[in-house]
Amino acid sequence: MAKIAFLGLGNMGGPMSANLANAGHEVAGFDVVPEARDKAAAAGVTPFESAAEVAKGAEVIITMLPNGALVEQVVREVLDAEDVPRLFIDSSTIAVAEAREIASLVEDAGSRFLDAPVSGGVAGSQAGTLAFMVGGSKEAFDEAHSILEPMAKSVTHCGATGNGQAVKACNNMILAVQQIVLAEAIVLGERLGLEHQAFYDVVSNATGNSWSLSVNAPVPDVVPTSPANHDFAPGFSSALMLKDLKLAMASAEETGTDTELGRIAAQQYGAFVDEGNGGLDFSAIINEVRNRR
Repeated sequence: MAKIAFLGLGNMGGPMSANLANAGHEVAGFDVVPEARDKAAAAGVTPFESAAEVAKGAEVIITMLPNGALVEQVVREVLDAEDVPRLFIDSSTIAVAEAREIASLVEDAGSRFLDAPVSGGVAGSQAGTLAFMVGGSKEAFDEAHSILEPMAKSVTHCGATGNGQAVKACNNMILAVQQIVLAEAIVLGERLGLEHQAFYDVVSNATGNSWSLSVNAPVPDVVPTSPANHDFAPGFSSALMLKDLKLAMASAEETGTDTELGRIAAQQYGAFVDEGNGGLDFSAIINEVRNRR
């Protein structure tokens, strides 16, 4: 069992750290929000009030933070506080270039770094069924695998540093496009007189099936796991989807890649969030589709 410092105990990081503690690891945690620290403490995580304090003596540092600037800030605090070799795992969703810059910072200090963003949302973090996509050396990946397993359904090595973030950007661009076209198909079906259950029963067993339908169907009373059953309380918010789409579009521009459908999805989620819907699950985009004429 490892001594782990977990930095970022929010909707994703809190359950992730709890799953590590439940697996028998010695887990200390930090978050700037006192309520998040208290909730993690109730789940078996030892809370601290600064990044520097929580990381002292830890063998593994895991970060789950809102953006790359915060990840870099926290990593610098940890490195400044204790200059010893250890493994850094960043499960935040940040730009590929940011991940590679932070990796250089960590490696220059004599430690190892993996970018390991996740897919699966809050439900996956709570159930320990996240999909980890990991970039970094094979040696660091092998070292991290047993650490990630209690939080994961799958753990995949994607190659060099930054490749975890690259796959995450591509995956969520696909997901956004799927969610929009699914919403369009459901609304078209509604206007043709098709019941939601009939739509689901056919499409979920046909070639049009997707996670967006089978798990996250944007209509109530069809799929038990759907946020639509709870007024679109987010498993994965529209604001976070927009953040990921912006990262994907930045990567597309950097690489000269034409991602026309991804660009349309980014525009639609941008408008949806600007209208005040950022706190809703990203499947709530169906409401915007229904309002189009």
